[in-house]
Amino acid sequence: MSREKIIVIDFGGQYNQLVARRVRECGVYCEIYSYKTDIEQIKAMEPMGIILTGGPNSCYEEGAPSCSRKLFEMGIPVLGLCYGAQLMTHVLGGRVCKAPVREYGKIEVTVDQSSKLFSNVSEKTICWMSHNDYIEQTAPGFRITAHTPDCPAAAAEWEEQRLYAIQFHPEVLHTQEGSKMLHNFVYQVCGCSGDWRMDFFVENSIRAIREKVGTGKVLCALSGGVDSSVAAVMLAKAVGDQLTCVFVDHGLLRKNEGDEVEEVFGPNGPYNLHFIRVNAQQRFYEKLKGVEEPEQKRKIIGEEFIRVFEEEAKKIGAVDFLVQGTIYPDVVESGLGGESAVIKSHHNVGGLPDYVDFKEIIEPLRDLFKDEVRRAGLELGIPEKLVYRQPFPGPGLGIRIVGEVTPEKVRMVQDADAIYREEIAKAGLDKQIGQYFAALTNMRSVGVMGDERTYDYAVALRAVNTIDFMTAEAAEIPWEVLGRTANRIVNEVKHVNRVLYDCTGKPPATIEFE
Repeated sequence: MSREKIIVIDFGGQYNQLVARRVRECGVYCEIYSYKTDIEQIKAMEPMGIILTGGPNSCYEEGAPSCSRKLFEMGIPVLGLCYGAQLMTHVLGGRVCKAPVREYGKIEVTVDQSSKLFSNVSEKTICWMSHNDYIEQTAPGFRITAHTPDCPAAAAEWEEQRLYAIQFHPEVLHTQEGSKMLHNFVYQVCGCSGDWRMDFFVENSIRAIREKVGTGKVLCALSGGVDSSVAAVMLAKAVGDQLTCVFVDHGLLRKNEGDEVEEVFGPNGPYNLHFIRVNAQQRFYEKLKGVEEPEQKRKIIGEEFIRVFEEEAKKIGAVDFLVQGTIYPDVVESGLGGESAVIKSHHNVGGLPDYVDFKEIIEPLRDLFKDEVRRAGLELGIPEKLVYRQPFPGPGLGIRIVGEVTPEKVRMVQDADAIYREEIAKAGLDKQIGQYFAALTNMRSVGVMGDERTYDYAVALRAVNTIDFMTAEAAEIPWEVLGRTANRIVNEVKHVNRVLYDCTGKPPATIEFE
């Protein structure tokens, strides 16, 4: 699909995905590549502009990630952010050194409003700084366009060559007018028209899938999550009853979730496809019996899911295409895009079933971030309650139950989680919080109910605010909402006598419990 493109070149910065997302929010498609990507490959992509990310190194040290001077001589606009700005300066003949005063956090920056980059930006604006080094002397041809009391060259540019260097991070929300700066770069400097629209993406994707599949048979593993649901609907609209969706209900879903998935995709739903629901709860519970270690639980659930899926696939026979709900963060985090370390392996990226007989993979959402997947879902007419469903891990409640998984514990956490979600929605907080759920701890404690001693489990409530799910802060939920939720849980969920609220951010904790 031909479209305008901005390329993000990653030097190991923690915000690489965020930069790409912010550019896409401006209506321009954006992809992430490692700094090791060959210059000729970059040129062949014909990008409208290039953005260099931050990174943890000092650009003047031996072995630090670098780039060729040719990158700045192709006639393509380049914007360097933090390390990217320092590297641009260093490569083009300026001087970067250890800063006398390190800047970290929100800093007031004075900008030159005559710069295209700072058009319609306040002269004094709050930006997010995070650097030990600074630009002591700009490269030849550059002029300084922003400064702080401790950073004389907070931004510099060579307008004629369309090269821009800024020391702060416009992609994070702490930079109050950062989106405006990126918008200025994309439109005023790069000359983009903004052709990244979700309705176009959906329409073009359906057409491309239809052409690729022809009269072939398609198989999709449907988890009921947002990604696989959107992928399934896109395929259904493209090829109809040539598609078979296999939904493996492993008994670790949220309350009533299996029935909700069947309601949407089953024979009484609005889509023309073949739907197979495999009720494999007991099979999974047997495999998990006596297992307490989190990674072992994950592996058992993942392995068994594939085995069940393969068994159903064999009944169907040979298919031409296998559909996966891979999304862009899966690709980046698996080390296939950008330069950041592998954060986690995703079974969607490379971990295919061994014995399923298919010719080719279709990954219709591979280019999309999670928020874009949701927008695609709405374009496809999927119900909002499914599109905006809370993120849910592949191993399901298996990793929201600390310790051994049993049917009784699954029921407890399902009921507690349903109450929590209901109260959050009633309070109008469901669209404001990044992720929230109830987990069952392995702790039992003494309580008193109806004048009788109890010795029962504690449920932990988790709620976080996050932009990219890589870092997160505990959400400040009003006390009356927490109090009402806790009261209902201990009264309505058997064998729970205590409710805790997790106030820990990520890091040091993870969002999920196991």
